[in-house]
Amino acid sequence: MPHGYATVPHPVPAGSQARLEHYRPPGWLRSGHLQSVWPTLFRRVALAPPQAEVIATADDDELHLDWYRTGSRRLAILSHGLEGHSRRPYILGLARGLLRSGWDVLAWNFRSCGGVMNRQPRFYHSGATVDLARVVDVALEQDYQQVSLAGFSMGGNLTLLYLGQQGEQVDPRICGAVAFSVPCDLAGSAAELAKPSRRIYMQRFLKDLEGKMEEKAARFPELIDTRGFDQIRTFRQFDDRYTAPLHGFRDAEDYWAQCSSLGRLKDIRVPALLVNAQDDPFLSADCFPRSSSLLGDCVTLEAPRWGGHVGFVEHARDGYYWSERRAVAFLEQQAS
Repeated sequence: MPHGYATVPHPVPAGSQARLEHYRPPGWLRSGHLQSVWPTLFRRVALAPPQAEVIATADDDELHLDWYRTGSRRLAILSHGLEGHSRRPYILGLARGLLRSGWDVLAWNFRSCGGVMNRQPRFYHSGATVDLARVVDVALEQDYQQVSLAGFSMGGNLTLLYLGQQGEQVDPRICGAVAFSVPCDLAGSAAELAKPSRRIYMQRFLKDLEGKMEEKAARFPELIDTRGFDQIRTFRQFDDRYTAPLHGFRDAEDYWAQCSSLGRLKDIRVPALLVNAQDDPFLSADCFPRSSSLLGDCVTLEAPRWGGHVGFVEHARDGYYWSERRAVAFLEQQAS
């Protein structure tokens, strides 16, 4: 499978082996920041209510799932991003496209996401593949002949990391995966988001996370202390104080090193498409792996010039975004 090459923030050089799919937004949307915020502020996707299910985990917790069933023998499992949930417009947009193409869809919520706080002190993180594995196992218990995976941002990292960990042992019914706007180099992405020009994103994330940590602290005061939370400005500070100790990592650096999917891409054994826009304000240069030694034989990188972070906005009569067309086309190709 061919590989793509890209650097940030410059266009891919002429004559390189890059594969850039043709995504050309309107002129006024050729800004990574605008692409990143526009869908959150203005997009709405109408979709029939899903069938909700709650499943247990091995550590006496629970995961909340949304099923969209049409009677298909093919299923796509969708994973959302940091502080997202299963009914965000980018999840519903892809679900709608897949349903129309003859797939069933399962969108799931990370622990503490989707409006329901989980029971354990831990919540979610970029390497919580045990939870994705549980969701996949539940899906494979159904009568599906083919299963694909799709993830956005953190959910994209989780998807690729899971497949890398599975390696040769991956279930043969898993036929492909797509991942958009993936911070596969977690340390680099944390450094990008620590820049002053990204402060608006960090403030939004930290505001949401503060509310969750306060609720956790009320339930587990012996483990979690939110005093001084207003002094946290970066993911390094947040992950050092909360993510790492609550999930068994030494510190933020250890967490990022163990949970970045970048080093596991070469171990993936199903066709996987990684799509990162060159103007994505969340991603470091290392989130655009250039060599086959990093990508392996099954991962293809595509790096459109525009798209922002989970953007790829398209003003079309049918309401689809470019990322949804690309994902459906790739997964259809693998399933065929």
